[in-house]
Amino acid sequence: MLIPIILSGGAGTRLWPLSWGDHPKQFLPLVTEHTMIQETLLRLKWLDIGSPIVSCGAGHRFMVAQQVGEVSEKKPTIILEPMAKNTAPAIAAACCVAMKQDKDAVVVVLPSDHVIADVPVFQNAVLTAAKNAEKGALVTFGIVPTFPATGYGYVKASGSETDGAYTLEKFVEKPCIEKAQEYLASGEYSWNSGMFVFKASVFLDELKVYNPQMAELAIKSFEKATVETDFIRLDSESFGLIKGDSIDYAIMEKTTKGKIVKLNAGWDDVGSWPALYDISKKDENMNVIKGDDVIALDTTSSYIRGGKRTIATIGLDDVVIVESDDSLLVAAKGKIQDVKKVAEIIKNRIK
Repeated sequence: MLIPIILSGGAGTRLWPLSWGDHPKQFLPLVTEHTMIQETLLRLKWLDIGSPIVSCGAGHRFMVAQQVGEVSEKKPTIILEPMAKNTAPAIAAACCVAMKQDKDAVVVVLPSDHVIADVPVFQNAVLTAAKNAEKGALVTFGIVPTFPATGYGYVKASGSETDGAYTLEKFVEKPCIEKAQEYLASGEYSWNSGMFVFKASVFLDELKVYNPQMAELAIKSFEKATVETDFIRLDSESFGLIKGDSIDYAIMEKTTKGKIVKLNAGWDDVGSWPALYDISKKDENMNVIKGDDVIALDTTSSYIRGGKRTIATIGLDDVVIVESDDSLLVAAKGKIQDVKKVAEIIKNRIK
């Protein structure tokens, strides 16, 4: 059985002021009428899958239940993480849940906030990855790069393609532009997607080999969890003792069972407002206008997202303007990375 594990613990502060606090980007309809977590589940709709498992913080539990329930035909299992410990512990606990559904479960691990334009291509890639996972592989999706990106990590494939997958040789951190150009030219490197397919049991076995303490504590946090009506609340004492780490560092960089399935399906992690601009439909002035009450005069190449008030611009180029219920962002696209600093300043004010 193929079981989705949806990771929904991110804060998404690079999309402030909309993505913030209790409403991070995965719960927002940024691209379509559905929220991003809903889109994540909908792109699996035509596959034969089990009940989805969603891992999130306790503060988001009701939002997850509502939004997932609106699009999922099967009742989700919602795991509540007592605190953020990165992806590896969250996945380990979710694998314990998956094995309660099916001891031989193959899981597809997906962040809740990605965009994939070509859903049929993605679904075929999932099926290819699942076939390899059935044989004991830990599969990651390598996004076929379209430009020398310096904002993504990379994975390197080696050998020839077998059963639709390559051997995972190594992970590479975000490179400088010269290295990124080399990676693109070689054809051996793909962007690190953060999406995975493997047997839940194989993942846990590998975690026991490469990070036994994390495995023990994650399993214990599940075994001692409090089961509520719609939620599984992991044991905070056990989970709190875990030294947090990503799945890449904890397992994927060390395992000898790693495989890569290359994916060319219009993927984007929508990590910033310019990224959202890039994937959105433009008007004749190369603007992306969201909202019914935006007036853009002599304005070009800009992303403008209105709210309740009228937004009017005159003589602007290459800017981002986003209104929320209580805040307004106005920034040059080239400086938008500093929005995280703004979010941090506001966070410190609240303390």
